[in-house]
Amino acid sequence: MDKFNIAIDGPAGAGKSTVARLVAKELGFIYIDTGAMYRAVTWKALQSGITAEDREQLVEIASKLRIELLPGEHGQQVLLDGSDVTGLIRSPEVNQNVSAVSAIPEIRTLLVAKQQEMAEAEGVVMDGRDIGTHVLPDAKVKIFLTASVKERAERRYLEMKARNEDVSLEKLEREIAERDRMDEQREVSPLVRARDAVLLDTTGIAIPQVVERILELTKSAEGKGTR
Repeated sequence: MDKFNIAIDGPAGAGKSTVARLVAKELGFIYIDTGAMYRAVTWKALQSGITAEDREQLVEIASKLRIELLPGEHGQQVLLDGSDVTGLIRSPEVNQNVSAVSAIPEIRTLLVAKQQEMAEAEGVVMDGRDIGTHVLPDAKVKIFLTASVKERAERRYLEMKARNEDVSLEKLEREIAERDRMDEQREVSPLVRARDAVLLDTTGIAIPQVVERILELTKSAEGKGTR
C-alpha cells in the first residue's frame, strides 16, 4: 500500500486512540497519539506545581521536554525525557487540566511543529482534535469520530474501573461535557469537523466495525493522489 497520512479527530472518549492504533496496525502505518503529548506536558506541569495560569513557565517547560511516542504491547508508550509516563498521564488530575493547558497558543505551536515533523515521511495515523483542520490539513483520509456524551462517559468509566480508579459515572459525564465545551470554544484550533472529513458516530457500534469502516475509506482513497 502507498503511504499517506490519516487524520482522526473527535471529542474526548470517542475511541480515537483505540481506533487509530488498530487502523495503523492493519495498514502497517505509524500511530501518533497527539493527545498524549498534551497530557505529558500537563502531567509535567502538575508535578512541578505549575498551573495553566502560569503561561510563561508552562511554555518554558514544554519547550525543553523530550516527548517520545513508541509502539507498545498494549498501545502507545509515552516517554518523557526518557521516563515512561504512559499510565501517569491518564490520571483524573490530568484529565481535569489538559484542556486548559492545550488551549494555550504557544503550547499548541510547539507541539504541532513536533507532530508535523513526525508526519513528514507520511504513512501516519494521527488522532487528536485539530489534526484534519490544522496539523495535517492535507491528510488523504480525514475522519471525525464521535459518540453520545453518555456512551463516551460509560467507556471512560469502564477503563478507569479496570485500573481500580474510584470514579462515578455521573461525574465523568459532567467532566466530558465540560471538556467538549472547552475544546469547542477555545480560540486556537478549536475542536471542529474538517469540511472534507467523514463523520462516524460510534454510539452503539463496536470498535471492530468502526475500524473496518475506516479501512474501507482508506482503500477507496488509495490511488486518488495527494490533495
